[in-house]
Amino acid sequence: MKKEQKVAEDAVGLIPRVGALAARAGLDWFLLALVGMIVLAYLFPQGGIDREPLSLGDVANYGVSVIFLFYGLRLSPEKLKAGLSSWRLHVVVQLSTFVLFPLLILPLHTFFEGGDKEMLWLGTFYLAALPSTVSSSVVMVSIAGGNIPAAIFNASISSLLGIFITPLWMGLFLTASTEGFDIWSVMGKLILQVLLPVVLGIVLHRYWGSFAERNKKKLRVFDQIIILLIVYTSFCESFARRMFSGYSLTDLLLLSTAMIGLFFLVYGITNGISRLLGFNREDRITAIFCGSKKSLVHGTVMSKVLFPNANMVGIILLPIMIYHALQLLAASIIAQATARKAGLEVQGE
Repeated sequence: MKKEQKVAEDAVGLIPRVGALAARAGLDWFLLALVGMIVLAYLFPQGGIDREPLSLGDVANYGVSVIFLFYGLRLSPEKLKAGLSSWRLHVVVQLSTFVLFPLLILPLHTFFEGGDKEMLWLGTFYLAALPSTVSSSVVMVSIAGGNIPAAIFNASISSLLGIFITPLWMGLFLTASTEGFDIWSVMGKLILQVLLPVVLGIVLHRYWGSFAERNKKKLRVFDQIIILLIVYTSFCESFARRMFSGYSLTDLLLLSTAMIGLFFLVYGITNGISRLLGFNREDRITAIFCGSKKSLVHGTVMSKVLFPNANMVGIILLPIMIYHALQLLAASIIAQATARKAGLEVQGE
């Protein structure tokens, strides 16, 4: 019994030791884990697709709700009111998400129209029209020490607005009818998964708020584990669908370069606008992370309605899949570096 207990303790203790070694080498354990999840998804895609004996996708979905419950616990009503009052911040984030992104991609249609790569452009425009991702945006803002209440507000509102705005943008180039797209069902799911846990956490703040604050370092690890699950299950589906077949390595590298370039372009523009408007450090962090992220979850769900041709969906989703991975990697590097610069605790140290 003692021997088994010692083995278990050694296994648990291995995680911080690996994190410490990675930190000494100038690497972040979370970045290594993200790359590891992509490799694992390539080698064992069925693990993220199979629903028996346990669906990892469902675990990730429930985990997102738990994340927001704990965020709510750490939010006092006073802090929340202060966060929601930053109307200029909210305008910047939503304009970046639903106006800046599409306007950057729209003029490029002339160069791809009628060509072999027009579908890749359409997929990129679809990416630009999507709402901001919810969970990872708030997590990155939290790690970097930004305005968490404002991040939750913006990410949640972005998800709801995207239900209406994304189909409107895509309607410029699609003739397929969106009939059957149950807006109220999607909105209800988002409310149940995101807004309700936050509200519940705020209500319970007076009872469990101090507990959440004391254990925020452990809760941050939980946040990152859920992100890893989301990355793994998303890439499992991508590899299982053979979404990358039919394209050369050069095509993928060029697309990846374009996607990371798009991320940093929007990141830089949003950062510049935030400085011009005189945002404080916390609001600027929230603006650049929430305004530069895109949701893979919304992309996959809406694609089933907006693109009825199953063969078309794989190509359309390719840009958002690549952008999703690269935005997590880039945002994680920036968030951890921002936290270190501000003297905040970061994982692995």
